[in-house]
Amino acid sequence: MIHFSRAAVLCVAILAATPTFARDCGPDALGVSRTIAIGPKGAALGLQSYPRTLDLADREVVLTFDDGPAAPTARVLDALAKECARATFFIIGRNAEETPALVKRAAAEGHTIGNHSYSHPAMTLRLLEDNDAKADIEKGIKAVERAIGDKTAPFFRFPGFADTPALVSYLEGKGYTIFGSDLWASDWSPMSPKGELDLVMSRLEKAGKGIVLFHDSKAQTAQMLPDFLRALKARGYRLVHIAPGEGETPIVEAGPGWSSTTEPIIAKTLAGKSKLPRGADPGAEGHRHPAGDD
Repeated sequence: MIHFSRAAVLCVAILAATPTFARDCGPDALGVSRTIAIGPKGAALGLQSYPRTLDLADREVVLTFDDGPAAPTARVLDALAKECARATFFIIGRNAEETPALVKRAAAEGHTIGNHSYSHPAMTLRLLEDNDAKADIEKGIKAVERAIGDKTAPFFRFPGFADTPALVSYLEGKGYTIFGSDLWASDWSPMSPKGELDLVMSRLEKAGKGIVLFHDSKAQTAQMLPDFLRALKARGYRLVHIAPGEGETPIVEAGPGWSSTTEPIIAKTLAGKSKLPRGADPGAEGHRHPAGDD
């Protein structure tokens, strides 16, 4: 098995994101405007959960997808390929075991592969005992690495954004960057592709830039994505890809008055619940996401 260094992975990502690559899709393709190197020092980013995020210029967008691979993932990859666009996929280990070919395809097409736990506990990494939560995280990483036959990026997103200080410290200590998001599409809620497009574009226009969260497990998102990518191009947004690299991650701190969007939602969702008994199946409740922000 060949393991590439962080620097080598970054070089490949940058070369693949050159204007020549974008022109292969035609002059109107969105393409990738630049690649940001995410350094080896762990951090927690995304203004909906943390008081800091990537230092993006106005109208720069980072695309991220959670919960795959799933049936709609192939259509998501098709849409990205048509626009020479790159994204980061936060993969569930259990899903990678079931559909490794889609994980391999995403990696082969230049997308960054991150981690999203093994079982996607329904808001319950926070409710698991620390050792059980760490075991679920590590099992997920190993499952995704087996699927692609290589190391994943040291990127992690907590299911439902439900972290704990201990788990954040654990992952940062291993050199992982933890990604929340700056805005989300609320695609866990039933809506038409047009409704989702209008919602996410209105949020993006308000924010002006940011890390955007979608789910490649959602058919409506797969249907909406070609129009979304074209809308980004038409409205003057530029796509930024993220990949492991050396040096310092470019980070900007939130201004005065920052508060977490996700924490009140998580707290409300978990109200009255207690930690799961050791050894309980963390995925037994199924997949849920923050409610209350449709």
